[in-house]
Amino acid sequence: MLYIVLLLVLAALGLLVPALTTSEHVWAWLSVGASGAAACVLVLDWWLRRRSRYEAAVAPMAAAPVSLDQKISADDQGHLDRVPTDTPVSPDQGTEPVEEDTDAADLLIVTDLTAEVRVLDERPRYHLAACAWLDRRPSLGLPVNEARQLGFTPCAVCRPDNTLAEAHRSDARS
Repeated sequence: MLYIVLLLVLAALGLLVPALTTSEHVWAWLSVGASGAAACVLVLDWWLRRRSRYEAAVAPMAAAPVSLDQKISADDQGHLDRVPTDTPVSPDQGTEPVEEDTDAADLLIVTDLTAEVRVLDERPRYHLAACAWLDRRPSLGLPVNEARQLGFTPCAVCRPDNTLAEAHRSDARS
């Protein structure tokens, strides 16, 4: 879409040159028409992007459920009180999803993996690329072992440690 806008703007500029060098007004009106068409294409592109974001937000989340039968430490209880696990958390709300409770066996596997995870600037969690909590926010890809070394912790919505450890185990079996 942006290429179409660029072509229309260049056409408007090209039509403006004969409008200024000749005394015919038709070239100026054609230039204005091309500029208006470029503006319409920009508005259409904005509307389509906005609609696709809305549809993605409305789609049901494909997150693994958080097990409630696990022992909850006092530190984790504070996180659970702030962020309910049965409702999705939007990045726009300024709150973080709960940290994934990583199994020790999964932690040993993940610390050696170089699979890519996604992180957001100024946010403490790392996520899988398909995490619903990211919601198309600009993120940076890092190897999971580097993300852990930098102090990032796993997201409980997409459960990257569990998912990556399971994928590593299934690859090792094959």
